[in-house]
Amino acid sequence: MTEINTGTKDLLASKENGVGVLTLNRPEARNAMSGEMNSALQELLKQFEGDPEIRCIVLTGAGKGFCAGGDVKGMASSGDGTVGTNTIDQAIHRQRVHQRATSGKLFKMPKPTIASLPGAAAGAGLSYALACDLRIMASTAILTTAFARVGFSGDYGGSYFLTQLVGSAKARELYYLSERINADEALRLGLTNWVCEPEELERKTMELASKLANGPSVAYRYMKENLNRAMGGDVDDCLDLEVTHHIHCGQTEDHRNATRAFVEKKEPVFKGK
Repeated sequence: MTEINTGTKDLLASKENGVGVLTLNRPEARNAMSGEMNSALQELLKQFEGDPEIRCIVLTGAGKGFCAGGDVKGMASSGDGTVGTNTIDQAIHRQRVHQRATSGKLFKMPKPTIASLPGAAAGAGLSYALACDLRIMASTAILTTAFARVGFSGDYGGSYFLTQLVGSAKARELYYLSERINADEALRLGLTNWVCEPEELERKTMELASKLANGPSVAYRYMKENLNRAMGGDVDDCLDLEVTHHIHCGQTEDHRNATRAFVEKKEPVFKGK
């Protein structure tokens, strides 16, 4: 196995026998996103796409989680989970570029991508998982959109990917209510391809990835393009629109109150402003 320097401890990377593995590495925060993680993931996906030795990519999380999405505790302390020191237009453009280079890249790159879920995939973390071609999850893992609970509309392509997988009505239900979906229900809905015991997850993931890495890579490239085109609509349009709405939501009183409630383990009270 060859370890790859990502420039940050928040993302680990390696490659072996045609498989590139990217591990979101903030286990103490259930692998919630950080600026360093996001920047490194963008660069490593670009690197992996262009590496002829890598023919299949696995995205996973360290410890007991896959990815909790945005760092809600950090948002609560700063009072703003979207704009920071940027103008709204700057923030929208910056996140549009990043989303296309991460979840958009996972979806569109001409190599099979696998999300391996040892634990919860929530919010933008769920979007990352759904952006991959295939998903395998531990029987103890859960999925949730989570956005409504903190006054967000959603980002990283989740509304596009979820609608494609489960249909518009079910996607609306899962976005509006933010219910937790266990592994059995995820399998029934088609949100995951396989469920296995936690101790078997890494082995089964690598068996699958190795099979794809040793498969007909040229055929896979064109299969993926055909399958993506068959879905209809344009993922980039959805990704860009999500950013605009998501960042505007980040300026609301509802979002600020909800992030504080999240940290204090209280139910948020939304006022519609």
